[in-house]
Amino acid sequence: MARKSKLDKIKVEIDDDTEETEKKPKKKKSKSLREKFKEYMATHFFEECDEEEVIEKKKEVKESPKRFTTFELVFISFLVLVFGIGTGCFITIGTRAVLGYRVDDEVSSFVQVYNYVKDNYYEDVNDKDLMKAAISGMLKSLGDEYSFFMDEESTNNFNMDVTGTYNGLGITIQTNDGVTRIVSVFDGSPASKAKIQKDDVVLKVNGKDVSNIDSSEIANLISNKLGDKVELVIKRGEEELTVKMVVSKIDIPSVVSEIKEQNGKKIGYILIENFAANTGEQFKKELTKIEKENIDGLILDVRNNTGGALSQVHEILEHFFSKKTVLYQIETKGKKEKYYSRTSEKKTYPVVVLTNGLSASASEVLASCFQENYKNAKIIGSTTYGKGTVQKAIDYKDGTSFKFTAQKWLTPKGKWIHEKGVTPDIEVKNEDEKVDTQLNTALDELTKKES
Repeated sequence: MARKSKLDKIKVEIDDDTEETEKKPKKKKSKSLREKFKEYMATHFFEECDEEEVIEKKKEVKESPKRFTTFELVFISFLVLVFGIGTGCFITIGTRAVLGYRVDDEVSSFVQVYNYVKDNYYEDVNDKDLMKAAISGMLKSLGDEYSFFMDEESTNNFNMDVTGTYNGLGITIQTNDGVTRIVSVFDGSPASKAKIQKDDVVLKVNGKDVSNIDSSEIANLISNKLGDKVELVIKRGEEELTVKMVVSKIDIPSVVSEIKEQNGKKIGYILIENFAANTGEQFKKELTKIEKENIDGLILDVRNNTGGALSQVHEILEHFFSKKTVLYQIETKGKKEKYYSRTSEKKTYPVVVLTNGLSASASEVLASCFQENYKNAKIIGSTTYGKGTVQKAIDYKDGTSFKFTAQKWLTPKGKWIHEKGVTPDIEVKNEDEKVDTQLNTALDELTKKES
């Protein structure tokens, strides 16, 4: 991953009210920060107001204001940029000296409109809502479907996907015809330790009857605060059981492996569902486990995998490529940088990467690297989605966030597959839902007898 920019460290919170600076005992003839601010605004900013208002403001200023301290300048700049000055007049801001960079005419225009709307709209305007709408509109105007504002719920879901963890019990539930069943239990989770089983029916959560309640509502009833106690009443067959658990940090499984045998050969199969922050670690564990079986080949399945963390696909690729091998390239505003493997590992057994139209982003990084770098590899399936960009996410203190496209990624040989995708070496479609033709083709390719 590229080094974090200054923006990555920004935490923004726009409050409805600002705290006034603590007042200090006044000395004779000394001026408060508020008075200095008024004088500074009157003498340093051009206001398109009625002539009488300008004259009255200038009368208040008998002399040029004293030079401000750094704190006062930063504070003033913050007030101007975020909250406005409450005069109901347009202002033009010149803050090169205050902020260390130039605020151009477009930003000045935005502040002007913000202040004018805030002061003159016929109803009260919420500062937070106004700024969030402005940010959302700005990102939409980029015309990039991957740059957008996220509310608190969307941010939580995004963070869960990125980190690969969440606070909970370690169960997946599904509601059909008013009945909520547990469809999976994560290994090592509180639910697993409490002997919760697949197909158990959830009847109550903390004493509340959840019959005929949607699974999403039930999930909201379960606390996500670490250490909280949760009580479930479940039905298993004809028996009702009360189970008490404690909310813990749960690792979401993103890698699954198994051994498939055909024509007397053992083929390792690894499904990578997404690239979360812990996927690389999970992959290493599963690869080590199946390699102990002396596999004759390997299938990496990234079908329906829409991507994730670039750092994780980098970790996975390092198990197959030795040092000095270019894994992919990153282009930032026209400047390209190559990213290499950092290990001495190198595999020789044949590899098949399974792809389809929903294999995107990090999945395409993996597929293209095998296609261009691995001598004994084949891409089987259908052409991938075609997402050749990299996004960054910025969090706000209020739980919201936004994503924006910051870079392009290129294949090891410098190709940009955006809106084109990675073309498979052997194109196969799954015509029958009951038969996985793509997987069967991969097995045939890896187990065919040499002529």
